[in-house]
Amino acid sequence: MVKHIAFLLLCFSIACFNTVNAQTADDYINRGIAKNDLKDYRGAIQDYNKAIEINPKDEVAYYFRGIAKNRLEDYRGAIQDYNKAIEINPKIAQVYYFRGLAKIYLGDENGGCLDFSKAGELGDKDIYDTIKRYCN
Repeated sequence: MVKHIAFLLLCFSIACFNTVNAQTADDYINRGIAKNDLKDYRGAIQDYNKAIEINPKDEVAYYFRGIAKNRLEDYRGAIQDYNKAIEINPKIAQVYYFRGLAKIYLGDENGGCLDFSKAGELGDKDIYDTIKRYCN
């Protein structure tokens, strides 16, 4: 009887330990943001990948992974992430802004300017300076 109680306590302890140490998609996103701030873009991407594994419909993880890819000059990869974020939630002005920048860096001025315009439509008041800089 004592062995069974000890075994049950051990199982309960392991279950509690795993629950306490479980990481959510938001935990990985926050860790990725911290790594991004430290310029550890590859490490940030790994954390965003984990967040996406946990919640493939989290547009924020795709958005921040796109930013990290931009920093690594992987503009095509960044655009893919921004496209996915827009597919999930098409109403985030900042995603259009950063996708526009990536397009500009790849030489797609027209596509970039269209994205900047969309960011403006969605309420980004500061976008007009960017449009003046890149789209005239």
